[in-house]
Order: sequence, then C-alpha cells, then structure tokens
Amino acid sequence: MPADGSLPGDAADRAGRNGFGVYVHVPFCASRCGYCDFNTYTADEAGQEGYLDAVLAELRLAGKVISPERVDTVFVGGGTPTLLDPGDLARVLDAIDATWGLAPGAEITTEANPESVTPDSLRALRRAGFTRISLGMQSAAPHVLAVLDRRHTAGRAPQAATEAREAGFEHVNLDLIYGTPGETAADFATSLDTVVAAGVDHVSAYALIVEDGTRMAGRMRRGDLPFPDDDVAADRYLAADERLTAAGLEWYEVSNWASGPAARCAHNMLYWTGGDWWGIGPGAHSHVGGVRWWNVKHPSAYARRLAGGDSPGHGREVLTDEDKHVEDVMLRVRLRDGLPLTGLDPAITARMLSTGLLEASAYGAGRLELTLRGRLLADAVVRDLLT
Repeated sequence: MPADGSLPGDAADRAGRNGFGVYVHVPFCASRCGYCDFNTYTADEAGQEGYLDAVLAELRLAGKVISPERVDTVFVGGGTPTLLDPGDLARVLDAIDATWGLAPGAEITTEANPESVTPDSLRALRRAGFTRISLGMQSAAPHVLAVLDRRHTAGRAPQAATEAREAGFEHVNLDLIYGTPGETAADFATSLDTVVAAGVDHVSAYALIVEDGTRMAGRMRRGDLPFPDDDVAADRYLAADERLTAAGLEWYEVSNWASGPAARCAHNMLYWTGGDWWGIGPGAHSHVGGVRWWNVKHPSAYARRLAGGDSPGHGREVLTDEDKHVEDVMLRVRLRDGLPLTGLDPAITARMLSTGLLEASAYGAGRLELTLRGRLLADAVVRDLLT
C-alpha cells in the first residue's frame, strides 16, 4: 500500500460511478460480547485519545486520492459509535461533507447499543444530520441476552427505538440474533413480536455464528454451551419471515426486511451492488474502482501512521474480472431485486430453477430470485451457480 494512499490505474477516476459511500469504524466498546470477533477494543485495551484526529487526518488523505461527485451514504459502525460524544460524530460528518459533499437526502446511519443512547443524545445525533439508526437488540429474552453477554435489559431496545423516532430519525432498524443456545421458539416469537410492536421500519435477523477465538467458542469447546443447530436456525428464519411479512415488512436481502424501498439500508445496498466506498478507521475496508484495501487494525498503529503523514492502509488487492463476477453472484443472488442472467451458465440456471431454489424475479425480466427454500440454502445456491 503506497504511503500516500494512491490507487493503481484509473481506479481513482472511476470512483463513485456506481454510487459512493463512506464507512467510519469506531472500534470502542464498553465491554466485548462473547460472540463478537469484530475489530473492537475495550477501555483496558485501547484508549479513545487521538482517534478523532486520526479519522479527520484519513479524510484529508482520502480527499487527495479520489474526487467522487458526491457522498450518497455514510455508515458509522463499530464497536459502539455512540460511546463517542454526538458532537464528535457531528465533526466527522461535517468533515465528510467538506471533503466530498453530502448528496441532498443522503442516508446517514449510526449503529448504537440500546444502553449507549438517551433521548438527549438521540436528538443531538439527529441535529448533527443522522437520518437512520441501527440498534443492537439481539433478543427480548433476558436469559438469551445473558448468554450473548449483552449489557442492556430486554426492554431497553424497543424503548430506544421509540426515543429515536421521537427524536426525528427517519428510519430505525432493530437487529436480532437467532439460534443462541438456550433460546426457545417461544423466546424468538417474543423477540419478533417486540420488534413489530416497536414500530420500526427495518429489521435485520442473523443466525448466530460462532467464530474461532471468541469467548463463546471457548465455552462451546469446553462443553459449557451447545453448538448452534442448523435445523433450529432454519426454523427461526422461517418464523422471522412469516411474522415480519405479516407485519408489512418485506424481505429485500436474505437477512433484512423493510417496510418499503425507502426503508432499505442504502449503504448496504451499495455494498451488495458493486458500489464504491472509502472505509475510515482502524481495520476498515474500502473498495474504489475495482481496488480493495484494508487499514491496520489497532487504533494506536492507525493513529501513528496518520500522524506521520502516511496512509493507514495495511494491504490491498486489484480485483480481476473473475473476482468481480464471483462477488457479484455471491451478493446479488441474496437480493430480492434478483440476479441478472447475464454471465450465468444457462444449463446450471435451468437446473436450479427445476429444484425450486430459484424463480423468475418479480422485479424484472431476465432476473432470478431465491425462493423461500432457496433463502435457507443461499450458500449452496451460490456454489452451484459458480460451478
């Protein structure tokens, strides 16, 4: 990765042709959940001092490397971004606007843990320009939250969602995790009823994945917790789709439901449809013009690079046409909008249609979408399509 962050070939000139977003990674958490393997740090592991200055320095560097016409989306993720003062997050948004210009009506999202926001902080975030908030609810069952090492109470997430709407947020998402050891079908039904009652316009629901190196993985290896059950996860997914669909939330990506096109997460859609984004912060990943790169992970190393005037990039790759095709199939097949038939083997697609895993898309001719059964087997569908 060049010290000045420059991109090879004409990648910089192509920035933003298919949309442009900015991801800002805030790697700090009050505590680490047992299932989490994200690039995050507690106060004992890394301090927040100098983080904001480093982020603003990376933005200045980025502004010298690329010049997209506008920023369509901003997503501040973590970690727990709302551990930072709303004023600091406002400074980041102002700097993004000053660097490239926020498009009129740009979607601007922050993630938050329910216990990390208050009515006052939510109003401050809304005044700063945030239009969307994604709250990590995970479950409405106290004993499931305990297994996940979540710190908030079962009722705090829906309460925070109400407070966000009252603060003026246009879009509110609640995240769920299903398949946690000890979770019953009744527990998950209660979680679904809770998100529906909260009146949010977006729900994300993900099966628990146990990553090597996490505290939960260690507990499972020792036999303290059972490993997740695939059949249980499938049952939970079917329950989620039935309950959320009945409540007027339509699936638009395998793990995401929204009340309509306007409620879809535009930033994630940019990821899934081949757009460009610059990832700012420790460990953040970026993609511009067919070039992908990633930053050094530790906040201290990240800040040190930028303080010395160098890019925090740790490594990069230039995607080949084959790489782009594979990723396009992997991501677009998960979308309700469907996967274009162009570039696919007709014999394979015909066989997939005959199995009932794919069907003609309702969103346009010449496209395929997953059936409900196909959504349960999405990874297998991708493998077959790329055979």
